[in-house]
Amino acid sequence: MPRRLRSKLPRDHRLLRLETLLRLRWYAVIVQAILILVGEFPVGLDLPLGSIGLVLAFAVALNMALHVRAPAGYRMEESAAFVLLGADILQLAALLYFAGGVTNPFSIFFLAPVLISAMALPLQRTIVLGVLAMAATTFILFYHEPLRSSGGEVLAVPDYYSPWLWLALQAAIVFVGLYAWRIAEEARQLAQALAMTELVLEREQHISDLDGLAAAAAHELGTPLSTIAVVAGELLHGSIKDEALKADLQLIKEQSARCRQILAQITTLGEPNAAPFRTVTVSGLVAEVIARYRDRGAPVTLLCAGPDPEPRCLRNPGLLYGIGNLLQNAAEFAVSAVQISVRWDDRDVTIEICDDGPGIPDFVLERLGEPYLTSRPWDENNPEAGPGGGMGLGLFIAKVLLERSGATLNAANRVDPETGATIRLMWPRHLFNELVRNEVWEFQISGLSSDAAGSRSGLKEAKTLSGSPESS
Repeated sequence: MPRRLRSKLPRDHRLLRLETLLRLRWYAVIVQAILILVGEFPVGLDLPLGSIGLVLAFAVALNMALHVRAPAGYRMEESAAFVLLGADILQLAALLYFAGGVTNPFSIFFLAPVLISAMALPLQRTIVLGVLAMAATTFILFYHEPLRSSGGEVLAVPDYYSPWLWLALQAAIVFVGLYAWRIAEEARQLAQALAMTELVLEREQHISDLDGLAAAAAHELGTPLSTIAVVAGELLHGSIKDEALKADLQLIKEQSARCRQILAQITTLGEPNAAPFRTVTVSGLVAEVIARYRDRGAPVTLLCAGPDPEPRCLRNPGLLYGIGNLLQNAAEFAVSAVQISVRWDDRDVTIEICDDGPGIPDFVLERLGEPYLTSRPWDENNPEAGPGGGMGLGLFIAKVLLERSGATLNAANRVDPETGATIRLMWPRHLFNELVRNEVWEFQISGLSSDAAGSRSGLKEAKTLSGSPESS
């Protein structure tokens, strides 16, 4: 992950809290002591309590030392947690050495340190701990003190049964470790991807904040501009004989009037009813996206079809980013052209993006929209890539934003002899229409206000590129 984005993400949540690990270790020591006492007295086993007591005393001393030296909320580094979990494996192996080896049913507790490591530590450290646990179980398979009754009788299982117990324990360590790590890793990737999504939306929020600052500045500048216009007018009606000075005063008056007109337009951009900038037709929305990404790759053609009235929606940063990301990917991979088809009827609103490139690889197509899934490396020298570019996050973010709006995203490769891929977005018509009335969907962003002339010119340019008539 690039340094400039990694620095903005929250600290790695995989670090274990020492208090949590100590609590688990105290539970383990207490349970082990209870089991030893139960086996010695009610059951009647003859256990080497002195040796077992030394092993338990070591675990208690280690817990107390950690409790005294570190604060309760301290989060352990990966190396410290790794060493502590390794000590737990060795301590359990020492206990079972004096209590029957792998034939002791409580050898199943070897899974606990491996499971904790799989949930909280990197895969490499989990593998090392798993190998250590497997080596410890192998050692106590051959070298251990047998269980004896109070009468001195050896309590042993048949010789052919011990290897199968050992094999089952090895398989359980491998399976549980890998399974738990895979589940935890997917959760970690999803959490980081969602954090990256929040960074992207935060950037859009900054744009909205600029709208409010612009409106405030417009109100503040209105008074001095009016004063300038009044003073310039009074001077023009005075007894000034210098024609050059009169021309300058007239220019000042005209320019101050122009500034007031511009400021009046700025103050209306953030108002809820500032049509047509607040809402846009679906074809206008796509045309605006095309205008933004027209220089990113292959030329884009826009085709629109559907009965009147054309559906409208809010000009929302989530929609603009989501559709724009899909269009950018198609334009970059296309060989000669990209075609966007916008269709609507009484039931659905559909946007299809088709390109004539090599198509989507099968491994991407099967897991489309998952975070950190990409076939392109991150390019830190390409500022146009934007957040998530090359990291497999762009499509994930786009999919999340579009699905929150009610859209369904499907992707497929085109059938031979055609080449390329088709991505289809579909909204139920009633949900798409509600995007105008339901401002809760704006992802906690007050709205993306764009310059009026720029929006209109972008729509016009996109329509010119596509050759389709302008839609109102």
